Amino acid sequence: MYVSKFEARMATNFVIYLALGALLCLATANGEIVNTNVERTLDLTSQLVKTTTKISAEDSAGKPIVEYVFFTSEPSLAYIAVKDASDKSVPFKRNEPVKGEQSFTLTFPRAAAKQTFVVETVASKGIRPHPEEIRQNDKQFVRYTGNLHLYSKYKTTSQKTNVKLSSSNILSHTQVKPFSVSSNKITLGPYENAEAFSQEPLVIHYENSAPFVTVNSLERTLEISHWGNIAVQESIQMTHTGAKLKGSFSRYDFQKEGRSGLAALKSYKTYLPASASGVYYRDTNGNISTSNMNAVRDFIELELRPRFPLFGGWKTQYTLGYNVPSYEYMFNDGNKYQLKMHLIDHIYDNMAIDERPSRSFCPRDPLSTPYSISRLPNELVHTYLDTIGRPVVSFSKSNLVESHISDFTLHYSFSKTSMLQEPLLVSGFIYIIFLFTIVFLRLDFSITSHAHKE
Repeated sequence: MYVSKFEARMATNFVIYLALGALLCLATANGEIVNTNVERTLDLTSQLVKTTTKISAEDSAGKPIVEYVFFTSEPSLAYIAVKDASDKSVPFKRNEPVKGEQSFTLTFPRAAAKQTFVVETVASKGIRPHPEEIRQNDKQFVRYTGNLHLYSKYKTTSQKTNVKLSSSNILSHTQVKPFSVSSNKITLGPYENAEAFSQEPLVIHYENSAPFVTVNSLERTLEISHWGNIAVQESIQMTHTGAKLKGSFSRYDFQKEGRSGLAALKSYKTYLPASASGVYYRDTNGNISTSNMNAVRDFIELELRPRFPLFGGWKTQYTLGYNVPSYEYMFNDGNKYQLKMHLIDHIYDNMAIDERPSRSFCPRDPLSTPYSISRLPNELVHTYLDTIGRPVVSFSKSNLVESHISDFTLHYSFSKTSMLQEPLLVSGFIYIIFLFTIVFLRLDFSITSHAHKE
């Protein structure tokens, strides 16, 4: 049978269209996750970058979404939390970094074709001073560099970003239409149909006079006494990581002009437990008297004022300590004890802890520490009236922010008969002194004879 060239071409095109239709139907059947709407809020009012991202995602094939991979482009991510539409926590796990990219796999408790959730992140080093050096009376300007779009492995249909700054003095910012500026707020978007892993720089240069103070090292020690007291001591080293002071410092200008050293750290407030007593604040030179303590209903507000204002590049270190009653934080069932306290306390507003804090606890016979931080090797320390020493359980974690303030739990065993060790040692020591005194007074060390003995 004769087939014309036209009919052969039509047959070939039909086969091609049929194959493309089959592939399209297969892709639709498999489906893919699409971000239908994204709303980001960037809080750049302090030294921290606080991001709140509300994501509405759905599967194109209508299949239930069980897992979602969230990417972040923040190089110094310190904290992340995920909540669903009903404000309940969504579990997630950190994936292995690929080419320096951080990602987290979110697992939804209830699978659905449409998911709405909120991701909160805090980064500690996303804002840099620009210029890096300023004079004493100059304003501090900083630069934020981020991504204009949500960095995601999924396509985004619509997204919008709201930026909140600490000042309306904005020198420059990325201008991709549509955008609007109102006082200290910048609105970017909405932007439509962004491809997966799309990147476009977002740069904002603005005034930020907040003190950029970083805790370089925090060593927090808890010493437990089963006689009813817990001694807390914090050794802190901090640096002003904002724009460095250019030129010499003038104390006269600092006290005379109210606008001198706007970005310098003059004082800050630390919060202690409401039951704290015996508070001390000292450095290598001795006790620092420039502090105020105010008892509030649920906590104690301690205003600390260093010996000198902290300008950019300057450092200081001090020790803060106090005592709290053990019955508020310790619980026991026979010889099994549980200690429940904060991992870290509030040091100052929008704090950033650079290096790891070390937590040392001094119970006897520690059993376990169910807490998701790095565990350091156990040590043995000798304190007053100790004969065999006390085990020290130490923990470590780095890159901490205020959102990490939460309770940890330490379980250990302790025999109550061991509490008799100190009283018996003191009683035995006093008994030996009295016995030695009695024997010593009855001895005669003279070399001459007494008349009543002859």
